[in-house]
Amino acid sequence: MSRAKKNSGGASKDAPQGAMQKILDVVERVGNKVPHPALIFLGLIALVIVLAHVLSLMGTSVTYQQINAATQSVDTVTTRAQTLLNVEGIRFMYTSLIPSFMGFTAVGLMIVAMVGAGVAEESGLVKALIRKLVIVSPPKALTYILVFAGILSSVAADAGYLVLIPLAGIAFISIGRHPLAGLAAGFASVAGAFTVNMLIKPLDAVLTEFTNDAIHLVNPAISIDLTANLWFSIVSVLFLTVVITLITERIIEPRLGEYKGEKPKDAEEARLTAAESRGLLFAFLGLIGVLAVFAILTLPAWAPLRNPTTGAIVGNSPFMNGLIAVIMILFLVTGAAYGYGAGTIKSVNDIIKAMEKSIGNLGSLIFLLLIISQFIAYFNYTNMATILAVKMADGLKGANIGPLWLLIGFIVVVAILDLLITGAIAKWAIFAPVFVPVFVQLKIAPEAVLAAYRIADSPVNMITPLNAYFVMVVAFAQKYEKNAGVGTLVALMLPYVVGIFACWTALFVVWYLLGLPWGL
Repeated sequence: MSRAKKNSGGASKDAPQGAMQKILDVVERVGNKVPHPALIFLGLIALVIVLAHVLSLMGTSVTYQQINAATQSVDTVTTRAQTLLNVEGIRFMYTSLIPSFMGFTAVGLMIVAMVGAGVAEESGLVKALIRKLVIVSPPKALTYILVFAGILSSVAADAGYLVLIPLAGIAFISIGRHPLAGLAAGFASVAGAFTVNMLIKPLDAVLTEFTNDAIHLVNPAISIDLTANLWFSIVSVLFLTVVITLITERIIEPRLGEYKGEKPKDAEEARLTAAESRGLLFAFLGLIGVLAVFAILTLPAWAPLRNPTTGAIVGNSPFMNGLIAVIMILFLVTGAAYGYGAGTIKSVNDIIKAMEKSIGNLGSLIFLLLIISQFIAYFNYTNMATILAVKMADGLKGANIGPLWLLIGFIVVVAILDLLITGAIAKWAIFAPVFVPVFVQLKIAPEAVLAAYRIADSPVNMITPLNAYFVMVVAFAQKYEKNAGVGTLVALMLPYVVGIFACWTALFVVWYLLGLPWGL
């Protein structure tokens, strides 16, 4: 890597070289020397096949209680290691290629979101909005605003990964700051605080239901509500906004130094042109129109996007289940409206070309996700993740330590397992019936256990390649530094992982010791 490119993507040669900076430089150099991610996952697939066969020959198994998501009953389950090298395993590998890939929801979400986002980007709406944000926002507040928006984006499921992270990079470069620092701040806010929000979201309903089913194993008279962690979540959002911002500005940006790469022409212009201002007005009118349509489809009692049984809008409802479509339509309509107003879009053909371009840029990422989907399918089929999770949980349960230390140990164990099982719901289906009854018997509020789980589930999402969006963020980074790789991203995100995990756990400890209410 040449010196110029090094300064554009990795740590700056002029940046202070403290002990942490040197460690992160080593992580980046080592990480970027690893093979292409596709080769890494092909190697992992081979390792899973061999290791699963060995465990199967040894008769490895675990017995535990698990919540049945369909019936909400608690079942006693014995899980054995399954080999992929027998008739059933070979048949599974042969027949699961397409179903495993098609079941990888991240692919569909990305394609649908990029249909709208591509129009917004090609029309110039994204750049104009970012520049407008930069103009009206105090420079010192920009990071706080982007991080806060990133944390709240989890209410729209995975939309934050697809929209806010690239926008954060554009926002930073627009005011002369390093775009990789913007990407890192966006990724940290979206992934590192995914389980908390200031609003109730669909994930809360599932986690609460699983928690109640686990509580009823030992005490059917106790239940928690959907808002059981609301106060802790609200404070966590504000607290993590400050933590992520400080890590970005005090650690990440000094390490990266000045950005030496090519800057967009728009970044040099302080004011919006008359055409751009007219485009933003058209986009605003388009936004009002979209919101009006969806208001009609959701607000009336008869609205088709409400839950047909309960009438709810938030939670398990058609509106929330199809929220990515709302995001797509918003970007599509506002992007097209901006283009017509600013003169960057002349016809419907221009809109279609923008869609085709944005989806075409996903080609290499879709190929990699194809391989990752096979690895996850094989790993789940062998039951190795479940066996490891239960073994670690049993070890923690058997430790003779106090309630608070047991909660902290629980946070650590779940965080480690998050490297392998990234889904918040999948992990809680295993851990809830294992840990919640233990804590209830120790007179520890189940709300505290659920709050601890929220902390454990999020930070490691930033550095595990099993996060479906990890490779996508690498692709975003390569837009600004073509030599960026897995090591670049891991080195960028490690300070966030350590900082968020330590500070958030400290907040949890203080909250627990003070006996503050976790929610309503």
